This record gives sequence, C-alpha cells and structure tokens, in this order.
Amino acid sequence: MTKQSLVGTAPLIRIVDDDRMMRRSWEFLLKAAHYETVSYEDPIEYLEKDDANRPGCLLLDVRMPQMSGLELQDVLQIRGIELPVVFITGHGDIDMAVHAFRHGACDFLQKPVDEKELLAALKKAVGQDIRRRATRKAQTTNEERYATLTDREREVVKMVAKGLMNKVIADQLGISERTVQIHRGVACRKLQAKTAIDILLLLQSIDQAPV
Repeated sequence: MTKQSLVGTAPLIRIVDDDRMMRRSWEFLLKAAHYETVSYEDPIEYLEKDDANRPGCLLLDVRMPQMSGLELQDVLQIRGIELPVVFITGHGDIDMAVHAFRHGACDFLQKPVDEKELLAALKKAVGQDIRRRATRKAQTTNEERYATLTDREREVVKMVAKGLMNKVIADQLGISERTVQIHRGVACRKLQAKTAIDILLLLQSIDQAPV
C-alpha cells in the first residue's frame, strides 16, 4: 500500500486497483489536483486498513483477482459504509454499469479515462460525501436536542409545529396559556429554534413531525 495521508479531516481519495502503475498514475494526477490519496492493491487490503470515518470517496477498479470492485461495493453496503464510489474499468459492460449504479455508484468510467472527466467525477463524489456527513451530523445534533425535552415540552412543540396558537394548545392540553408559553420558550431554547417553521424542520429531520 502506498499512502500520502490517513490523518486529518481533508477529503481523502481511496484508490483500489491491482495495477501498480495505474495507482501511481492516479496518485500523481490527484496530488496535482490537491487531493490527499491512499492506495490499496486489492479490496481485501482496503477493507482491513481503511478508515471509513474520513470523508472523501473511493476510486475503484472493477476487475481484480481476489475480489472484484462490484463485490467490494456489495460488502460496503452490508457493512453500512456509505463512501461514494467512482468505478473505472477497461472491460466494462452494460450489466456491470447497471449493477454499479443500482447499488449506489456515483460514476462508472471507461479506460482510458479523460483526466478532466475523472476529476469532475471525483469532485462530485467528494461533495456528495461531505453533504451526506453534514446532514447526518445535523440530524444527530437535532436528535440529542430533542432528547432533552420533557414529555410536556414535546407535546407543545409538536402542536406548535402544526401551526396552532398558544391559546388553542392550552385548551387542548387543559393547561393555562401562560404555561404553554413557558414550555414553548424552554423547548425553543433547548432546540435552538426561533420559529414554528424552525421547529417543524427540526422535527422532520428526525422523523418526529406531527401527522
């Protein structure tokens, strides 16, 4: 394995290809494009050594001796690893491409690959992974904030998310309007939400939106 960096939070391009010269060629191109890379000579080594927590994507050859790129893609799905995959192959066919895309591949390129096309595909894949991680992080933060609410505060914010006024909420819950205002204010501070729309969007992000 040849590696330039496994440390830090900058996007990392994982190259998996059994052709040593091809790996070096990709490394040279990506280094010139200011990407950090790590190379593996086969999928087994990749599975043993890679840190999927590092953002980025996977540049993956289709045909390799021990395990094909498509088989590796299946293993990643089973393990819940969501790194975007850009496939490269010199022997691709329609069935391969269909399989790859059905299982979530970001792109499927034929060798010889145009450098601009490859860089565009990798930029797209890295951007997709960064957005996915940001969404997941925001969701986790929202879940943690929601977990701090009391049962009554949850009742109130769900009714607020429906667009109900404080007086209506008070009548339906059998409490005073002032009590509703207090619960609403505390809940908004905990959720870091300012408006009913903020609350609704937060609840939707964690599948707690009122029906």
